[in-house]
Amino acid sequence: MSSARVDYIAPWWTYWLHQFPHVNLRFQPLDHTFKPQEENYQQSLIFLGCVAAAGLGVNLLGLAIYLSCLCCCRKDEEEEESKKSNSCCVTWAAVAAGLICCVAVGVGFYGNSETNDGVYQLTYSLYNANHTLAGVDSLVTGTMGGMQSGLNEHLSRLGEIFAARGDFVQTLQFMQQMSDNIIKQLLGLPDWEKAKVDLAAIADQTAYVEYYRWLTYLLILILDLIICLAACLGLAKQSRWLLTTMMVFGVLTLILSWASLGADMATAVGTSDFCVAPDKFLMNQTKDVISSDIVHYYLYCSQTLPNPFQQFVLQSLTVFQRSLTTMQIQIQGLLQFAVPLFPTAERDLLSIQHLLNNSEASLHQLTALLDCRGLNKDYLDALIGVCYDGVEGLLYLCLFSLLAACAFSVMLCAIPRAWRQIANRDRDYDDIDDGDPFNPQSRRITSHHSHQGNMHSFCSYSSSMGSQTSLHPPTQAVSNAPLSEYMNQSALFGGNPRYENVPLIGRGSPPPSYSPTMRATYLSMTEDQNRHFGEDFRA
Repeated sequence: MSSARVDYIAPWWTYWLHQFPHVNLRFQPLDHTFKPQEENYQQSLIFLGCVAAAGLGVNLLGLAIYLSCLCCCRKDEEEEESKKSNSCCVTWAAVAAGLICCVAVGVGFYGNSETNDGVYQLTYSLYNANHTLAGVDSLVTGTMGGMQSGLNEHLSRLGEIFAARGDFVQTLQFMQQMSDNIIKQLLGLPDWEKAKVDLAAIADQTAYVEYYRWLTYLLILILDLIICLAACLGLAKQSRWLLTTMMVFGVLTLILSWASLGADMATAVGTSDFCVAPDKFLMNQTKDVISSDIVHYYLYCSQTLPNPFQQFVLQSLTVFQRSLTTMQIQIQGLLQFAVPLFPTAERDLLSIQHLLNNSEASLHQLTALLDCRGLNKDYLDALIGVCYDGVEGLLYLCLFSLLAACAFSVMLCAIPRAWRQIANRDRDYDDIDDGDPFNPQSRRITSHHSHQGNMHSFCSYSSSMGSQTSLHPPTQAVSNAPLSEYMNQSALFGGNPRYENVPLIGRGSPPPSYSPTMRATYLSMTEDQNRHFGEDFRA
């Protein structure tokens, strides 16, 4: 290959990926040349996928050991500071996992878009090149068909019409020789039909595969983001079922991340092997179809390189043009001198003139299409799309897979610890002693039983207002401490002074639903009743 070429330079990351070890499944080192049709080269790419699978195995093994230690190694109850420290670790682990996951999703969206742009540019260039080759083939085939069938047919009829005039017949024979000469020059062009079919098939297949690749990665990115947000929500709300569900999906996403890493790495290395030396691969692929000089001419399109169509352009097409001009002159002479004698020949002569005009227009279009600049531009656009945008996007997708694997590994480590803290909290709450005097439920139950067993209700006193002498209230069983003292004791031992924890009868305290105004009214009514009934009312 020419070292003076400056229109395409492979990016540095393709050389870096090209240096990756190429080893087949029998651990034999291989050449780094891009040979996708060979089995050993295919095995070297599969080996990269196996490396990613090994990384997945190590990751799952580490998580299994961590979970086993967390479940089997029971420790004694820790101090309050240790509990706060563990809770802080779980919180920071969740925050780190969420941030890494968000960064991974952002990187993944960018890489997916870059890869799609590169592949789109490749398919667009392939379609353009296919259109150019199809145009060349169509012009050559149409011109040759018109010369071989249409022109010969008209010349045969004119020969029958001019049979009595030898000079006219001689002119027709000269035109036949010019037609054969044009066909001979057109046959010197290469056959583009096979190359055209191959380019169209490659473009269609590439576009089909790229669409489903892009859609699959889009779904994976959305799934990762949803799982990450749902796991953070479960940790915040301390929901067991949500954490369990997200743990299962986290394991599945972890497997998908490593699988996508292996696929992207193998694709990036294979594409980089092509991008380092694309000309060599294309010349090897087309050596049985088109001359190597022609392929080299279109791949480089340099003014210093010899043009393989030089002879055709300067000699063959020149002969083509002169032959058409000569035939045009002959037709003009026949229209001027033969038509007055043979009126029936005018139609065939005008048809030949129209055919020659179309052939001359096709000649100019063919000269423009055979120029190397059009196909070379499509070739360079395809290389830039694949080797710059495409491989760069694959590298970003590999980074996304690694970050996603790290994020979900951290998340899978944090969820079991959060689960354990939730279980410990519920167990500590269930272990509260019912006999604890500072337990709100215990105080309510004690107060309720005390009032039922030791004192009459207020209604019993009010119902016997006419016979106060018959009242014999039982002995006071509840402390006569004032309300403020009770509330101060409650606040002293860490609880909030609540009205529902204070006995209502004999404490001068209203029910907990009373407003301040209702409470003042209730206390004034209680004082009036005490003055009316005396000390016997007090329990």
